Amino acid sequence: MSHKYLAKFAQRRWRFMGKFLSLFCICCFLAVSCGQRQATTPANTGTNTGRVSIGTTAKIRTLDPADAYEVAAATLLHNLGDRLYTYESGTTDLKPQLATELPKISKDGLTYTIPLRQGVVFHDGEPFNAAAMEFSLKRFIENQGSPSVLLSDTVDSVAATGEYELTIKLKKPFAAFPDLLTFFGACAVSPKAYEIGAGKFSDTFVGTGPYQLALNYGNDTIKLDAFDRYWGEKPANQGIDIQRYTSPSNLYNGFRTGAVDVAFQSLDLDQIADLQKQAGSAGWQVLEGRSNGIYYLTLNLKEKPLDNVAVRQALAAIIDRTQLQERVFRGQVEPLYSLVPLTLTDAYKPVFKDQYGDGNAVKAQEALTKAGYSKTNPLRLELWYRSNLTTDGLAASTIKAAVQQKLAGVMEIDLKSVESTTAYQNLDKGVYPMFLLDWSPDFLDPDNYIQPFMDCVKGSAATGCEDGSTKAQGSFYYNERVNELIDKERQEQNPQARLKIFSELQDILGKDVPFIPLWEGKEYLFAQKGVEGLRLEPTQRVPFWTIKK
Repeated sequence: MSHKYLAKFAQRRWRFMGKFLSLFCICCFLAVSCGQRQATTPANTGTNTGRVSIGTTAKIRTLDPADAYEVAAATLLHNLGDRLYTYESGTTDLKPQLATELPKISKDGLTYTIPLRQGVVFHDGEPFNAAAMEFSLKRFIENQGSPSVLLSDTVDSVAATGEYELTIKLKKPFAAFPDLLTFFGACAVSPKAYEIGAGKFSDTFVGTGPYQLALNYGNDTIKLDAFDRYWGEKPANQGIDIQRYTSPSNLYNGFRTGAVDVAFQSLDLDQIADLQKQAGSAGWQVLEGRSNGIYYLTLNLKEKPLDNVAVRQALAAIIDRTQLQERVFRGQVEPLYSLVPLTLTDAYKPVFKDQYGDGNAVKAQEALTKAGYSKTNPLRLELWYRSNLTTDGLAASTIKAAVQQKLAGVMEIDLKSVESTTAYQNLDKGVYPMFLLDWSPDFLDPDNYIQPFMDCVKGSAATGCEDGSTKAQGSFYYNERVNELIDKERQEQNPQARLKIFSELQDILGKDVPFIPLWEGKEYLFAQKGVEGLRLEPTQRVPFWTIKK
């Protein structure tokens, strides 16, 4: 399990890390020549075309749902495809999409029976039914793409048990399984257009969503046409033209000059602040929402002195999240006091704020004294960060400066950096004592912020984690009670009972401090005057079908 989980862990890093700076450099999936030229004309901004143009710097590696695992692909697949379940607009409340109701679950929590929608057709005209959904989920698992472990680790079998009935059997009970089925890659695809087999991926997309991928795309433009046979809410526009820019500066200038109707992912901090400032006079619209991605410090409990809980508690106390929010990010993040983000309001418990506060030098000094450190015996720690992410370096430098100012001579931080790919390959080897990382969830449930951090499959209090999530994270944390609670919440079908379990898990997190949560990101959407129907969902998806001008 561990090697597959580590691969999945690294993929999640890549999915989220481009939010602030240092955009990833992957050749654009839809660029016929993979050319890097910058378009000099807008994609399609004619006022009477009924089409909407969206500018972005994001590059798409693939749109095959069995292999796509990046944020940019998630946005497109959200609009091109449908899944069994999705979320009510503006909320994290689950609702059926290609299913007609929530699943019927067997008493042992292993069998999910799902009734499916009738009258749905794929973009190629093929009918949707249970056999097609069975094909789609089996292909997701068996083609062994980047996200395949999400289902292969969970699902035992998928079968069409009626023309419009799907039955899924799990390997172990998992209460958040319906939420997992909202993952953008778990969408229905036409059996006529795809193959099942390891590595058999497609260079197109044929699903059931409100848009279909047009054939007439250019090097820097992705065109989506409204699907006239869509079963659900019809798009308010005739299509979407996505204009890819080669840098945040080009996107910023393109939006300011009206070359695109909407700008989304990714502008830098200065550009976001400037567009916000000018919005009133220019008539631009600004949509701001919490990202579901989090940043945190992972602490290596197998390495001295971080094996001492008092040392970890001193670190938790001295971290000043509000300082990071204001000085590094200019208000474009929110302080985070748990691994469960503010987005999941019902489950979020600010244990680090309650137990440590921000920049609390008195509490930090007390913990350091308890651990035996003083000006004559200072604590020296290495803080590692990813060298290819500018804001990681700024945040690390700010943490070091705060420690130097408030705990001069008692705690010293030595900064070290390494490129992302190298870091992800070495985390589970115990190379780094302390590392600044980020996490982007696969689905919106507290489990996806707790289990991938605190669960350990094999280990002991004496040896630490030898196999499992905490090893993959580079923490090596082991707590038998935590393992029991995670197993319990995964079996618990009562939502309120699950919340109580997550509450206890967060209390333990605050006490043991294997990780220190830092901040939750924000997402921004800018639109020209006259553009209507923009939405930025809590899932960070943007529904294109509601936009019009």
